[in-house]
Amino acid sequence: MFDFEKLEVYNEARALNRKVFKDIILLAKGDQYLYDQLKRAQISILLNISEGTGRMTKPDKKRFYVMARSSVNEVVSLLQVLLDLGLVTQAVYDDIYVQAEKISKMLLGMVRSMTTTI
Repeated sequence: MFDFEKLEVYNEARALNRKVFKDIILLAKGDQYLYDQLKRAQISILLNISEGTGRMTKPDKKRFYVMARSSVNEVVSLLQVLLDLGLVTQAVYDDIYVQAEKISKMLLGMVRSMTTTI
């Protein structure tokens, strides 16, 4: 088993990935650009968590966890666009939003734990 697979935040992000693909991307209608951006941002969360876990120094790990958190923000922003355009339901939006917020907080905790104080 790889180290990143043991992280709760990775498994939460993986669950979110399944949900986003199942509830939104695989049912895509309308502007494909938005769905492509959502797909890239969502996958970026997983990839940055796994890549950060493989890094050896705290600053290097932290950089990837910050990027993962930024991708969570991008997913939420794209969800808001899709909601505003009527391309996702409020229920789907709310469900994904809550999970994204949890992942964001978990990543923030990881980032803060790697901040060195003098």
